[in-house]
Amino acid sequence: MQQVRQHWHTSTALVWLQSVLQERFGHSFTLEMHDNQILSVALEGDDRAITLALASDMFTRADSELPCVQWNAVVEGWSTAVEHKLPAPGASQLPVPLMEFFAHGCHIHYDVLGMIYWMLTRQEEVGRTDLDEHGRFPAAASHAYKHGYLERPIVDEWLHVLSQVIQRVWPQLELKRHRFNMKVSHDVDSPSLYGFKPWWRVARAMAGDLLKRHDLRAFVMAPVLAPVVKLGSRRTLHPADPFNTFDWLMDQSEANGLQSAFYFICGRSDERYDADYEPEHPAIRHLMKHIHARGHEIGLHPSYGSYQKPNIIAAEAQRLRLIAQELGISQPQWGGRMHYLRWEQPTTLRAWADAGMDYDSTLGYADHPGFRCGTCFEYPAFDPVAGAELPLRVRPLIAMEVSVIDPAYLGLGIGLAAQAKFDQLRTACAHVGGCFTLLWHNSSVINVGLKEMYSRVTQIHY
Repeated sequence: MQQVRQHWHTSTALVWLQSVLQERFGHSFTLEMHDNQILSVALEGDDRAITLALASDMFTRADSELPCVQWNAVVEGWSTAVEHKLPAPGASQLPVPLMEFFAHGCHIHYDVLGMIYWMLTRQEEVGRTDLDEHGRFPAAASHAYKHGYLERPIVDEWLHVLSQVIQRVWPQLELKRHRFNMKVSHDVDSPSLYGFKPWWRVARAMAGDLLKRHDLRAFVMAPVLAPVVKLGSRRTLHPADPFNTFDWLMDQSEANGLQSAFYFICGRSDERYDADYEPEHPAIRHLMKHIHARGHEIGLHPSYGSYQKPNIIAAEAQRLRLIAQELGISQPQWGGRMHYLRWEQPTTLRAWADAGMDYDSTLGYADHPGFRCGTCFEYPAFDPVAGAELPLRVRPLIAMEVSVIDPAYLGLGIGLAAQAKFDQLRTACAHVGGCFTLLWHNSSVINVGLKEMYSRVTQIHY
């Protein structure tokens, strides 16, 4: 396991946290250490301050065995954003009252900012070896899952409480307000069911219609449809291709005032799991140009074997940019998500930054939806090993359709239970004024049930 510092509150970490607070509250607070035991939050030129007790080296631990207690905020007179009791990772007990007010400020008997640092930097995951078959840190191994708060944005919930403390200490301050929003994205693993496969794989896909998807109609139609789609996809995707749902997805986004982001695979580092298309293929180039013409976003989906190899991520990012340049595609930002949500902290994070990308939206779990980073707000990236802020934005992933629907994960299927789970997560984001980020593959709206569910989840108001 990689070595970590004995305390989290380095000068660079404090400057980074100042920027996090600035984005959240709209004011420039100064964070300052006192005797390595107390952290103060202050405004320049004002003698009032909020001080916080520090939890020693608790929030530099790269494990999931931290203690955790529940704090009943309502009993102590504080409003909450989601539920009355807030989990307090890192605390084995909390004094009552948790906040003590004085003439010139308030003292909080919990290392709120240390917990936020631990969650946002994913310090918990550094050097972990308890990984799944794809080398991913699983939700089931996380502190959040073990203590029942994975489906809650606890960073945002604690910041909601901190905002009330700030307003009591500085009643003249008007804090920044945030409105709920939604971002939808689509990993283009399979833009065509048949178009890019060799004929022997077309035959296997036809069999899969019956065996895997239990789709008798598709199986019966496949002998006619497959050759038509394959032969008709030389310049553009065939309109009858079951996976060619791109216009339908963009129609849904436009109807709800959303912009879809489509993330394309631009490499082949593992033949078993990577895409069967090349991004330079005329049909893919046409698709990218069409997406851009409709006002939606093009992004990167680095190949399966790239997550520990920054040079591969950089090469694939450059490949995408070159294709975009040739097509006349210009965007204000470039982002994307790792294939299979493969991630090694902070190797993959730094690789995205080094590749010159603007944001990454990988950090959600494959085996369970929820708040891997404890937040539904985008935030600046920080490398907890190097102790440095990175020129990259982290856009946490809250829900992937496969995580909720597929039998390999939650297995809720297409029905009321799955819909309720999406609604629950979306409502939690709305309660804190955050962003519900949703990943839904273009190959997962191939029947009426899936389309109806997607349509309902992506409605801004319902």
